[in-house]
Amino acid sequence: MNGMNPEIDAYFVNGCGRCPLGGTPDCKAPKWNEEMKELRKIVLSCGLEEELKWSVPCYTLQGKNVAIISAFKAYASLSFFKGSLLKDKHGLLERPGEHTQAARFIRFESVGRIAALAPVLRTYIFEAIELEENGVKVPLNDSSDHAVPEELAEVLNENPVLRAAFDALTPGRRRGYLLHIAQAKQSSTRVARIEKCIPNILRGKGLQDR
Repeated sequence: MNGMNPEIDAYFVNGCGRCPLGGTPDCKAPKWNEEMKELRKIVLSCGLEEELKWSVPCYTLQGKNVAIISAFKAYASLSFFKGSLLKDKHGLLERPGEHTQAARFIRFESVGRIAALAPVLRTYIFEAIELEENGVKVPLNDSSDHAVPEELAEVLNENPVLRAAFDALTPGRRRGYLLHIAQAKQSSTRVARIEKCIPNILRGKGLQDR
């Protein structure tokens, strides 16, 4: 199929590489290999480009992020960066975390369900593509006791995997990151702090955890 990226094939076999389980029978990616491959076919049939971003398959339109395929312990998922703006006539979309504003995902536990929903999924994907083509943005609100720095809000909005990991942190750990990032006076310094924090957030750790 046109547009297939060899790096994605490696992800299906070895996973994201963020934990020691990568490439082992306990890795989440091989467990949901067939489901993700079926989702991949559907997404690529809609004309999106395939890239490896944040160690997971990401699908883009002229460089703009539209959707992500990923594996979790209990299911495979198709996530939309601006899922909150989709009509969701079939009630399939879920919020990754309590404070997630933009991203939404659909969970799958079998190839059969994916195949049955293929026409509907294409409708959702084309709607997401149209949002990008029209430059529609998700209005973001501060839903925390502590203000979310603009730079962090943008990164979380663009990366549903990171957003889900951040939302899954304990309130204390989230607060620690928010304060640490917000204390930087310059935007460039806040961006640098965010980049350094991402690996720990993805591992479910706090700012000072090792």
